[in-house]
Amino acid sequence: MENNMDVKKHRKLEGVVVSDKMQKTVVVAVERLKMHSKYLKYFKRTARFKAHDENGEYHTGDKVVIEETRPLSKDKRWRVVSKI
Repeated sequence: MENNMDVKKHRKLEGVVVSDKMQKTVVVAVERLKMHSKYLKYFKRTARFKAHDENGEYHTGDKVVIEETRPLSKDKRWRVVSKI
């Protein structure tokens, strides 16, 4: 196999930390625009993801980049990569 086949791309999303009350976990709200099928108007949809924060360095209001990873717990499948 070639070397470039071994490297897997992970999805990355930008969002805002809305909760940092758990240990080593933050909740990140990711907003996206969705178009209504009949009226062709855009409206906002918010998805909330639990992301791993090993050192507890991200707090409510921080804009962050999260990356998809292996399951870390029942709900956690993302980890915080960096602060914007």
